[in-house]
Amino acid sequence: MGTTGATFVRFGFGLPFAVLFVLGLYFLAGIPFAQPNGTFLAWVLVGGLGQIGAQFLLIYLFSFRNFAVGTAYSRTEPVQAAIFGLIFIGELAGPGALIAIAITVVGVMLISVAHVPMNWRNLFASLVSRNALIGLASGTLFGVSAVAYRAASLSLGGPHFLMQSATTLLYTISFQTVLMLGWMLWKDRGEIARIRLAWKPALFTGLVGATASFGWFTAMTLQQAALVKALAQIEMIFTFASSVYFFREKINRTEIAGCALIVAGILVLVLL
Repeated sequence: MGTTGATFVRFGFGLPFAVLFVLGLYFLAGIPFAQPNGTFLAWVLVGGLGQIGAQFLLIYLFSFRNFAVGTAYSRTEPVQAAIFGLIFIGELAGPGALIAIAITVVGVMLISVAHVPMNWRNLFASLVSRNALIGLASGTLFGVSAVAYRAASLSLGGPHFLMQSATTLLYTISFQTVLMLGWMLWKDRGEIARIRLAWKPALFTGLVGATASFGWFTAMTLQQAALVKALAQIEMIFTFASSVYFFREKINRTEIAGCALIVAGILVLVLL
């Protein structure tokens, strides 16, 4: 399927699981439903649109032969989330947190460009390349959406952080599904047929995506979005380890240095 279809799968096939999360918390855990308000809906709109744009740009990067540089720049989202958190909701990360964020971002970028010839000419060229600009734009939108989701969840004011997170997820993913489905019906009906043919892997993607988002939203209800995003850079180490273990890919010094920096950044984040 195309970029639009692949982006839709992340949301559309996650919607049934988002519904199950809310119902499970209500019927199994006995947590009352949250009561949405105008502020909540406004932040959901901002976050939902931002995430669609960010996801679209990230998937678009995969269509290029050399997308490593762009993907690295998309990983600047913790830094950008810190900036937008200050602008939108007045949350200021402390000096220790900012240092930790910077360390993890550098580590992720090292891993992402580990197989690109490292010299000043290539570094300068990468800064102004199309891939880098697309990646930066993706990171910006991810940063905006993270802060918006935190603001949306907090605006509910209760009854419980898990229900706040699940409700934010449900409303967001419903909005994204309707918006993208409408777009495809208007612009690309053939994409819907391609999605239907791939429903089995799409359903699994929806389950994993919705569960991951529930984790994101829960963490960002409890803590600043920038700090959550910084801690979550550890996923790069799991991805990297999986590629080595399952695909027997070789490790170079730059990748080892990147992993070390991510771990160091997370330790700084936790200890400070």
